[in-house]
Amino acid sequence: MVYPRLTKKPGALQTAQAIRDGEYSPTEAVEAAISRIEHHDAHINAVVVTDFDRALEQARAITETGPRTDQPLFGVPMTIKESFDIAGLPTCWGHEAHAENIATRDAKVVAQLKAAGAILIGKTNVPPDLADWQSNNPVYGRTNNPHDHDRTPGGSSGGSAAAVASGMVPCEFGTDIGGSVRVPAHFCGVWGHKSSWGLVSKHGHEHPLMARRDGHGGALSIAGPIARNAADLRILMKLTQTIPTKRRDKSIGECRFLLLIDHPSCPTDDAVRGPIEAAASEMERSGIRVDRASDLLPDLAGQQAQYMRMLNVAMARGMPGPDGQRATATDWFDMLDAQARNENAWSVLFETYDYVLAPPAPVLAVPHRKGRVFDGTLTINGAEQPGGSALCWAGLATYPNLPSTVLPVGETGGLPCGMQVISRRWADLDCIAAAEAIGSILHG
Repeated sequence: MVYPRLTKKPGALQTAQAIRDGEYSPTEAVEAAISRIEHHDAHINAVVVTDFDRALEQARAITETGPRTDQPLFGVPMTIKESFDIAGLPTCWGHEAHAENIATRDAKVVAQLKAAGAILIGKTNVPPDLADWQSNNPVYGRTNNPHDHDRTPGGSSGGSAAAVASGMVPCEFGTDIGGSVRVPAHFCGVWGHKSSWGLVSKHGHEHPLMARRDGHGGALSIAGPIARNAADLRILMKLTQTIPTKRRDKSIGECRFLLLIDHPSCPTDDAVRGPIEAAASEMERSGIRVDRASDLLPDLAGQQAQYMRMLNVAMARGMPGPDGQRATATDWFDMLDAQARNENAWSVLFETYDYVLAPPAPVLAVPHRKGRVFDGTLTINGAEQPGGSALCWAGLATYPNLPSTVLPVGETGGLPCGMQVISRRWADLDCIAAAEAIGSILHG
């Protein structure tokens, strides 16, 4: 099996431990991260808002005071998706009209990361309105995939994954409603976690037009981490989760897996199918049971149709759609009922299966293009498919509010390929642990 090319730079917890061991100071860690950004980002354009002076000031201050036992990320430099507020920095969601929108406070996740000792040194690129699998906008330009600069790193957390994959920073935090954490992780060959809906606060993550309303965090949309390993995903989730979750005491050998590699709404390209099938075969060789079909599955085509309807209404916040029609309150309650029925169906499946394995997207990193991926077509096994149909693999976990961890499992033609590990709602730490165990099987 061929594995993706991953940066050899240390992860977040490794960096924190090195600082505690006196190998280098927080100031030196931040200076090194800044140097990496200045070296790599001329070609990648991932870190589009920098906060180097304040980061160095903070690093010097904590270098003098020394590490605290309650700060597992003490001195760790990191970036965060542009759509999260950091006091004193712009939050524009890729819009020129909002380029001068300066946040007056930190988002909840930013405050949690800072409290854990992390040093935020900048913000990473997004598409306008966080609504594409590319990260390109008129304010900050286009972000390139670290593995192939002619291709996208994904979106909408594309700058986040590119910064981690290229070694600029050890970890990041993004958001996901249509695969926006999982697809960039898949395209860039890093780890990402879509949290259970409602588990991580999205306070301070509002469109500039909605800023300071302190309103609803948004149906379907979640915040989740991107990193280079499972241990970093785990600590980032523990630091930011709003309700306590615990792992089950069950080894991977005792677990039952269901592999989904075909979806009725969109074909899967062989470049994705090959690495995932190979990963499943490796799991089976190690003694793990992996089924490839089940009558317990919900109606996936029906789920996709309901997901797309709800997604479009949620993204537009009820404004008229392309057909000029506006969803009524009755329409929305009907959508919530359909979503609840779907979530219940998945709950029944997870009484038999511990995890579902699936592609994060039906393709590997796609070439840059004008216009959104979802508005054009994708070439899948030599045939053109509607770009929007590719969202079926994102909706698999998004619509029923389930957690999903993406780990890199291989590559095709030099491009990384990831795999989703999905489980029941609130089983976030179980997903991460299962992905970690699978990674150990694949990588030795």
